[in-house]
Amino acid sequence: MEYKYMKIALEEAKKSLLFGDVPVGAVIVKNGKIIAKSHNKREKNKIATYHAEILVIEKACKKLKTWRLDDCILYVTLEPCLMCYGAIIQSRIPKVVYATSSDKYGFSQKINNDMIKNIKIIDLEKMYGNESKKMLREFFEDKRNKF
Repeated sequence: MEYKYMKIALEEAKKSLLFGDVPVGAVIVKNGKIIAKSHNKREKNKIATYHAEILVIEKACKKLKTWRLDDCILYVTLEPCLMCYGAIIQSRIPKVVYATSSDKYGFSQKINNDMIKNIKIIDLEKMYGNESKKMLREFFEDKRNKF
């Protein structure tokens, strides 16, 4: 059941490609209902902090009229970076599900366990990693070929 949300996050990631952004999508779910969805918009808006996770958290907070997202689950196509984990911690999201890890920027294994001890982290790489990795690989190969 919960895996259908990752499919929606992957569809969001594809939207990033329209503006030359790294294809990352995110969805926030509460009680089995999608509250918000978004994708990377750094290139589109020329703002460094416009990661999918930050944008989807902002949308969810506005929709629920609270900064506390303690009954929500975040689904994201790429393992969150340090900045995004900061927003996840601050918004009290108790569960993060991601499709593929990021050796370079991912912080699930690097962040201090005391900071994220209340966050359940689920890696769906075996199930969705190939689709997410393929999208990322093609994006970066295309960028390299243009230079």
